[in-house]
Amino acid sequence: MHGTGESGSSLSDRADALEHEMLDQLNEQIATKSLLYNLADGKRSIDGGRNLLKGKPNARLLMGNDPRLPVMPEKPTLIDFFTHRFASAMHLLQSAAKARNAGLPEKQIFACLLHDIAVSGFIRADHGYWGAQLLAPYVDEEVTWAIRAHQALRFYPDESVGYAYPELYIKYFGADYKPDGYIEDEYKAAVNHKWYMTARMITVYDIYSFDPDFKVELSEFTDIIGRNFKQPKEGLGFDGSPVAHMWRTLIRPTKFL
Repeated sequence: MHGTGESGSSLSDRADALEHEMLDQLNEQIATKSLLYNLADGKRSIDGGRNLLKGKPNARLLMGNDPRLPVMPEKPTLIDFFTHRFASAMHLLQSAAKARNAGLPEKQIFACLLHDIAVSGFIRADHGYWGAQLLAPYVDEEVTWAIRAHQALRFYPDESVGYAYPELYIKYFGADYKPDGYIEDEYKAAVNHKWYMTARMITVYDIYSFDPDFKVELSEFTDIIGRNFKQPKEGLGFDGSPVAHMWRTLIRPTKFL
């Protein structure tokens, strides 16, 4: 049996679920400032439908800011999203810090810092693809390519850099599982790509960065963000880019329409 588990979910989906669980465990030990992660995960909900108005003639559907979330600045920056919306940012910070401490080039450190941005603030499934799309207008193409490719590369070992197939994947999915066909195709295309090593370094400093005792501050990466992220003057979500709506969704995730 290859590619799906007993519930019919694909190996890629199950790997995403495992990483999501590990992020949850990390967040239970490190306080976060945002409720967005919990809202998206169904742990907390807001009734934006009929029941909200039922028997409450003065009630209105939510069309503005969610009162449970910090108010975002008028022209939000990437750092504002880290501070107010990315509830699982510690994993990203740990990944980047370990890459920095290993002496990796700045672009690879930056890619590690943003590799799970979709999981942290937007969506879990196919997070490499979503994250790359979310960032595409604002970062170097090498960074977005690496973020997309790391989703596939994490399933394939590379002895040259000491990356083995994660033991946790064997424990959770079984030794006989194989990735989905599109993941295998992505790997084959990536392995000989000029930016392969940037994506590979994400995997090296990804799966092992769930340490509740390793504290990292976002301020340690302010300069790297400033040099590598093209912050729109209008603010993320309001610059008319093809992905502005995704950032606006992060700002007001429970807006009814």
